[in-house]
Amino acid sequence: MSFVPENRPYAFISVYDKQGLEPLARALSEVYGYGLISTGGTRAFLQERGVSCIDSETITGFGDLLEGRVKSLHPDIFAPILAKRGKAGHETRFTIDVVVVNLYPFESARLTPQATQDPLYLLDYIDIGGSSLIRAAAKNYPAVNVLCDPAQYDGFLQELKLGGGHSSLPFRQKLALQAFQRSQAYESAISQEFERQTSDAHATPSGNAAGESALPARVTLDLRKIRDLRYGENPHQRAALYGLGHTQADFTQLHGKELSFNNLLDMQAAWALACEFRQSAVCAIIKHNNPCGVALGRNAADAYQRAFSVDPLSAFGGVVAFNAPVCAETARQMKDVFLEVVIAPAFEPQALEILESKKNLRLIQRALPPADAPAPMDLKPFGAHAFLAQVADGAVASDIADRLREGSLQAISQRQPTDEQMADLLFAWRVVKHVKSNAIVLAKDGRTVGLGIGQTSRIGALEIALRQACDEAKDAVMASDGFLPAEDNVAAAAQARVAAIIQPGGSIKDKDVIALANQSQIAMVATGLREFRH
Repeated sequence: MSFVPENRPYAFISVYDKQGLEPLARALSEVYGYGLISTGGTRAFLQERGVSCIDSETITGFGDLLEGRVKSLHPDIFAPILAKRGKAGHETRFTIDVVVVNLYPFESARLTPQATQDPLYLLDYIDIGGSSLIRAAAKNYPAVNVLCDPAQYDGFLQELKLGGGHSSLPFRQKLALQAFQRSQAYESAISQEFERQTSDAHATPSGNAAGESALPARVTLDLRKIRDLRYGENPHQRAALYGLGHTQADFTQLHGKELSFNNLLDMQAAWALACEFRQSAVCAIIKHNNPCGVALGRNAADAYQRAFSVDPLSAFGGVVAFNAPVCAETARQMKDVFLEVVIAPAFEPQALEILESKKNLRLIQRALPPADAPAPMDLKPFGAHAFLAQVADGAVASDIADRLREGSLQAISQRQPTDEQMADLLFAWRVVKHVKSNAIVLAKDGRTVGLGIGQTSRIGALEIALRQACDEAKDAVMASDGFLPAEDNVAAAAQARVAAIIQPGGSIKDKDVIALANQSQIAMVATGLREFRH
């Protein structure tokens, strides 16, 4: 049966996600007089619900080819979409003024076990016809409405209602923008997956850090706005939170006023530090993106008390992160302290009840990431048109702990650290990688006792840490994020009776530094890794 066009508008509908489709199709057909053209499963879905559709096969003269890989890719479908209305040479038998298409769910399919087990599995989730239809309709937005997301349906029907069955040019242009954004995000997801697969297939042997962290030649980020923020770092700056391929954050706010830009910055800094530790409960207190107290504990309450005691003054107005559930005792300890945010994997009901009495305190629940989660890309703007990119710092402290167990991490001094000192050295090393450079961390018994942050000289950072630690520097350990460039750092540590030092090593003064450590009976461990944080 051949297709005889009628004098009315037409809509082409072919969707994977059929959410909200029936009311949209029914309104187009019954309220606004559109003829509906459809394919395969979409046509069957609508006809089962009493919505009349024209099979695209009656227009093109061709059924599905290649097991459905070729259905709508035909001039008799694309010409009515792309034709410039009223232009000589662009006459068609009919026109398609609405295109309703959404794509195969490649993004979610790539997360399934099948995608991991079968490298060819995802090929069937790469949409060709749908992607082409979306782009064609968006290109001809002066005449065509393109709907590529069920979330657009209600707004489109409202537009038709206000326009007496017609949409405005600005509205169609906005739909076209969203279509090209969707197309870009879709292609980006596919290219990223191919990048991952080819990178895995050509992975370099371990030990070559530069090869292991090779970065792609091109990066496309699908950033979607999660929410607008009141302002940025300062009230005169506008700001928003974006998700990479998502419109929802990976945390839940249980209580408190709206999160600010600075809250989110400090919250992430605190969370990243807390997630360094998996074997023991830890509390990290952050102020202006730097730790002011970090401690291990028997539980969250013990860890908080120990971390807070490091620097109660700086903890005022801080952000507190835990890697363990917050219990009632922890909540009671925090209740009378002014804090901006508390973030943890869980809050016991009684703890929530206690903390919710503080109207403005933001309580955030966030699941701990998998221990083997891949390190994300770290991007920093470089002027108006460039970015610096690096693979984010991984759990190098764990690598060092592994080397210790294997016996390949050794002291470079004559004196060997005790087991207790080595545990503190590894604790301090995990913390120092989260402190702005130049950075010095003094620690004892799984607790920071002194922090030297963001100084232009290493000895300056050490002097600040020693002043904060005061008498607690005795028998403490010291972590330095960079090598010790001169003997003055060891001399100052020795005068304060610091027991052991962990540092990258590699200074031209290493021989003198080690000699002074030996003379001062200080154990010194070299990691071979620098941990600058700018």
